[in-house]
Amino acid sequence: MVTKALFVQLQAKAGREADVERFLRDGLSIVEQEAGTTAWFAVRMGPSTFGIFDAFPDEAGRQAHLAGGVAQALKAQAPDLFAEPPSIGKIDVLAAKLPQ
Repeated sequence: MVTKALFVQLQAKAGREADVERFLRDGLSIVEQEAGTTAWFAVRMGPSTFGIFDAFPDEAGRQAHLAGGVAQALKAQAPDLFAEPPSIGKIDVLAAKLPQ
């Protein structure tokens, strides 16, 4: 069961939308190595607005993800890719339906 999640909103710099999309697609291979990340979604919400939603069984899994490869890459590439710093929201999951 997942109990913790993150929602990260990302606003691409003008002209960098394709780079942000590539960055997010490439992030999947890193997240697949994280045992404590139950679900991870990279989404596009508009022409230049992107997001990441991920879920974890507990706070330890969330913290491990926040210290992991995608988070480090996000911090390193933020000045080049994003019009503003990523907005990272910590969420408590009340109910979820996931494959068994």
